[in-house]
Amino acid sequence: MTIETDKTATAAIHAGQAADPYTGAVIPPLHLSTTFVQDGIGGLRQGYEYGRSGNPTRDALQQQLAALEGGTHAYSFASGLAAEDTLLRAILQPGDHVLLGNDVYGGTFRLISRVLGGWGVTVQVVDMSDTDAVRAAVAAKAPRVLWVETPSNPLLRISDIAALTEIGHAAGSVVVVDNTFATPALQRPLSLGADVVVHSTTKYLGGHSDVVGGAVVLKDAELAEKVGFLQFAVGAVSGPFDAWLTTRGIKTLPLRMRQHNANAEAVAEFLVTHPRVARVYYPGLPEHPGHDLAARQMSGFGGIVSVALESGEAARRFAESTRVFQLAESLGGVESLVNYPDAMTHASVRGTEAAVPVEVVRLSVGLEDPADLLADLEQALRA
Repeated sequence: MTIETDKTATAAIHAGQAADPYTGAVIPPLHLSTTFVQDGIGGLRQGYEYGRSGNPTRDALQQQLAALEGGTHAYSFASGLAAEDTLLRAILQPGDHVLLGNDVYGGTFRLISRVLGGWGVTVQVVDMSDTDAVRAAVAAKAPRVLWVETPSNPLLRISDIAALTEIGHAAGSVVVVDNTFATPALQRPLSLGADVVVHSTTKYLGGHSDVVGGAVVLKDAELAEKVGFLQFAVGAVSGPFDAWLTTRGIKTLPLRMRQHNANAEAVAEFLVTHPRVARVYYPGLPEHPGHDLAARQMSGFGGIVSVALESGEAARRFAESTRVFQLAESLGGVESLVNYPDAMTHASVRGTEAAVPVEVVRLSVGLEDPADLLADLEQALRA
């Protein structure tokens, strides 16, 4: 699939990245200072007083994030879950209800069900790729938040953002889309009607497995003010060096995503014909149930491929037998990773409606030579 040309590459490189006015340095300086001199009490220079309330390096990243997603406000956090927690605190009150997909990141489910659940928030899971099921769930109990993850983690289900937004807004819900897997290089949820986009910037945005972070991007000024207040008041902000690393990673995002797409498509096409593979989950395959929607909603199919083997035991052996694909948590870096969700990223949802089948392995397809990736998968499948 050809990725359409747009302004993403230009925004990734230039948004929030004006040359230093004093020296002309092309790369803006890294501001490590925790505090800022005031010109008299309350006389703040460019609004800066303390590192938690504001930092020029973090502000530059936030401008970059807003431009990439087509938002008016963006906030950078110390992790993806810190971003999600701050957003949910800004929206929810005790007694509110969240409708969540039944195939989401385990940490998101844990945050809402176990952390916010103790605060009086209720959660229900539904197959977000089934629009009729979502409509029925919303009609039965209107959620304050309709949380959409598309493509989903790890089964790569595709949900119709525009249709779900229409359903959510009719019920008075705030529609949040986790765009971590697709990134703004492939999908722009705000342009499809969503209210908020969240990211684990640890993944594709940072892109090099060297920085943990999260982001919230939105257009609504009232909700943005609440998120901004909590970012300051609770303080789970990204540090200056983390922000700088994330900014540097974002500058190559469109280029990297092209190769992630190409390599993942090659991996999926190889696996789908392999006799030891029971099923391949990848929206770029024509037989994937969300293929047509993904082709309309996204400009590429992403770099994640999940695969089901004949049993949980076989899946474990496969995950522990790869060599180029390294066994590790996380995804979205330049290196290929293999993950066994049931015992790793999604262990916290075992025994729930969001549990991942034990025979499933998730592949984060990196930027290595695709021939090396296929050879590695072949030898691991033989194991």
